[in-house]
Amino acid sequence: MNNHNDLNINNKYKVLFVCLGNICRSPAAHGLMEHFVEQQGLQHFIEVDSAGTYGGHAGDLPDPRMRRAAAGRGYQLTHRARRFREEDYYNFDKIIVMDDMNYEDVSRLAPERKYLDKLHRFVEFCTQHPDRSYVPDPYYEGREGFELVLDMLEDGCQGIIRALNDE
Repeated sequence: MNNHNDLNINNKYKVLFVCLGNICRSPAAHGLMEHFVEQQGLQHFIEVDSAGTYGGHAGDLPDPRMRRAAAGRGYQLTHRARRFREEDYYNFDKIIVMDDMNYEDVSRLAPERKYLDKLHRFVEFCTQHPDRSYVPDPYYEGREGFELVLDMLEDGCQGIIRALNDE
């Protein structure tokens, strides 16, 4: 994706974020990434979605605490939760998970081993959180947990855009 002018507008690069319930981490990453993509004028080149490995929240908006924390930084989270599906491997170029359990759950759904090349851990793209091996689930945390996750997501989403520009 080196030169935005070389991209085919009809062939967007598709990124999917995945966490457990698709109500905290992955919809926040989805919303932040869309914000950065739009801010940098890349909306014609990059498409973003999110999903969860657990389907019990399907159709729900993100957790109100995450929406409040994100809104405090100027991000609006409007995605409705959905469950990760095997066909997501066919429909996305990068599938980015928040922790090792998500990685294992998503990798089991790969239709063939070759599709695992699309699977990445979010922290691979973080530059300001080298001590973190995963994005913690803030669901049972206080406000600080949501703020830490947003710090990590801001860092990693910018890293993803840099990585896509280098491809």
